[in-house]
Amino acid sequence: MKVPTHLLQSIRCLGIAGAIFAATAQIHADPLKIGYSDWPGYTVLEVAKQKGWFKDAGLDVELDWFDYGPSLDAFSSGKIDAVACVPTDALVIGASGTKSKAIAITDYSDGNDRVIGVPGINSIKDLKGKKVGVEVGLVDHLLLLQALKDNGMTQSDITLVNTPTNNTPQVLGSGAVSAVCAWYPISGQALTQVPGSKPLYTSASAPGLIYDVIIVNPSSLAAHKEDWAKIAGIFYKAVDYLKDPKTHDEAVKIMAAKVGANPADYAKNLPGTHFLTLAEAKKAIKKGPGLDSLYGSMVVGDAFNVENKVYKESQNVPSYIAPSIVQGLK
Repeated sequence: MKVPTHLLQSIRCLGIAGAIFAATAQIHADPLKIGYSDWPGYTVLEVAKQKGWFKDAGLDVELDWFDYGPSLDAFSSGKIDAVACVPTDALVIGASGTKSKAIAITDYSDGNDRVIGVPGINSIKDLKGKKVGVEVGLVDHLLLLQALKDNGMTQSDITLVNTPTNNTPQVLGSGAVSAVCAWYPISGQALTQVPGSKPLYTSASAPGLIYDVIIVNPSSLAAHKEDWAKIAGIFYKAVDYLKDPKTHDEAVKIMAAKVGANPADYAKNLPGTHFLTLAEAKKAIKKGPGLDSLYGSMVVGDAFNVENKVYKESQNVPSYIAPSIVQGLK
């Protein structure tokens, strides 16, 4: 039996339409992937995951756990749609071609980034002529420079030993350096593993120098703006849950379990991270020249990156921020 030409054309059209529908359905079926690591301001996302808030909001979200550096690599390679990171590092990967938009300010470091000295080293000035282990070009290198500046010193007064942040406790204990720079929980591990070691300088002396943000691939943000706004709102819901005395202990247990820490010890170190409420985030995302503004802080980070030859040309800081997401939340 010969099928009429007009019916064949209809079948072909239906086949094409079906293929397009299937492809579209597959695109929408893919979860929004967010990379996060062991900094408390990122780990609080685990609370939202465990409480089922993403699903409750009708969102298909996949939280992918990484060490910090690999989380940036995953974002740069397009394996994830978003990542929790330091905005200075967002500028670094942006300068290499992977642009991003900050949709939420999660926190600022208020003591949990530390320069830690071995026994016998009691101040930053004691480091003159000594070796300091730090992951060059990352945020605690910036903190170290601020510590030196505050003590009338410069980087030329010390010798940098490029050390992956995760390895700083072992390097401090080896005797190869007089101090290391690290963020919590790794800084806490260094203090525990090396008896007599002590913080010489912390981010509490420079509030706003180190903000943290959730950055999103611009294409994903454009395609799923409402979903990303919901995700930002859920983040601040998790912060409220952590800050609420009635639910604080439960949130701490969830976060401590994720990083393999003792909940009591974890709770003692949480004050070193200033988790931003939505109201605080709205203030910090307003344009301003100082460290009380994400914009001002990122300008400082951009200058750090250029001066240390992390990249050559200064970045357009405002292009990395999507303030309307936070500003539109209630």
